[in-house]
Amino acid sequence: MNLPLAALAMGLALAAPAAAQNLAAGAVEVRERALKDTTAWDLVESLTTEIGARPTGSPAMERAKDWGVAKLKALGFQNVHAEPFVAGAWTRGPESAEVVAPYAQKLQILGMGRSPSTPRGGIEGELVFFDSLEALTAAPLGSLNGKIAVINQPMLKAQDSSGYGFLNRNRTRGPGEASKRGAAAFLVRSLSTDDTRLPHAGALTWPEGVKPIPAAALSVPDAQLLDRMAARGAPVRVRLNMTSTMTDKAQAWNVVGEIPGSTPGEVVVVGGHLDSWDAGTGAIDDAAGVAITTAAAKLAGSAPGGLRRTLRVLMWGAEEMDYSGAAYAEAHKDEVAAMVMVGESDTGPGPIWRVRLPKGSLQHPAMRAFTAALAPLTVVVAPEPSTFGGSDVAGLIKLGAPVASLSPDATRYFDLHHSADDTLDKIDPRDLAQSVAVWASLLYAVGASDVDFRALASQ
Repeated sequence: MNLPLAALAMGLALAAPAAAQNLAAGAVEVRERALKDTTAWDLVESLTTEIGARPTGSPAMERAKDWGVAKLKALGFQNVHAEPFVAGAWTRGPESAEVVAPYAQKLQILGMGRSPSTPRGGIEGELVFFDSLEALTAAPLGSLNGKIAVINQPMLKAQDSSGYGFLNRNRTRGPGEASKRGAAAFLVRSLSTDDTRLPHAGALTWPEGVKPIPAAALSVPDAQLLDRMAARGAPVRVRLNMTSTMTDKAQAWNVVGEIPGSTPGEVVVVGGHLDSWDAGTGAIDDAAGVAITTAAAKLAGSAPGGLRRTLRVLMWGAEEMDYSGAAYAEAHKDEVAAMVMVGESDTGPGPIWRVRLPKGSLQHPAMRAFTAALAPLTVVVAPEPSTFGGSDVAGLIKLGAPVASLSPDATRYFDLHHSADDTLDKIDPRDLAQSVAVWASLLYAVGASDVDFRALASQ
């Protein structure tokens, strides 16, 4: 009477190892194909050559949207479409800066996103130097009346992007804090680890009720130059001339394509951001991320046996001004329960050196198959769980979506980030292929299995 049950139990016991072996073999097969595949390189080359810089709200961004739709369709993705939303858009006009005393010198600057223009004819003022945001916020209200505040804090070069994470607030919060204290304008040493005379752009935020003031990033050598001038004891005076326009309601799009799985209602969401700053051609930030995740999904979805879960690739359309992730989360908040995992590639072309997986999942057969496939790729699997995967998936994570975090080597990334040096020649095709291999193996392991990250996290 118990024989059928015993036979069933034995069959399940044999099936589980067999399924795990199939997952492991599939992850390796996907990895090997990815290391030889040129899809990601072809996409990066195409986007940077045919479109170039593509700030949100620009004609180039609309062309990039059409490019994304066409590429996803050509690669065989299904349900390809562009989801419109409204975003703020900032457009740079002519800008210049120069030291007028004690030693006349030209300076290299880039205005920061959301900076207003200077008055006609520009602004001239004495510089007041701060070595950190904390030092600026310690200054009394009214102490900077008519002055130009400068935060001149060097950035640490780090594989894990921690230098940028620590200093990002100098750019984003510094202008608002300077304005509160009466400053007429604000300058910041670029969040950069390079030694070229190229400034690095980026967006800033204005606290409610704070008057916007002209704000720009200095090249690293020019920030050092101003430091040396100040060390001589005489006041340093700078003239700024900046023009820009800010539009609160620009048209933007998130471009979407899917590789359908066999199980309805289960989806893995990954991608990169399609928009870029205007100085370079947006190769590492973030044509590389768009290309890596698109190529990885294509490779994982074409593995023998197919996938259970749908792979959804996003090309987010307004990350640099921090609009696209919130727009997508709001539009898809009712789908979050069906999102098995989310992730974003937005720290350059790699190689990936570290992976963080959702809480409690390291020993699941699917994740063991994935991590085994990483062995020849020189990737560390961190014991701590992932909590952040990129700004465009932050809204989905907040709504409960599990996230995987794949960390490219950022040692050189911030030499190039948001600067005129962000161009295709900085990408090594071998590093790009390694990143695709890691992502593709993960997408296959998650997409082909029944791993339930929410259940594992609750155990």
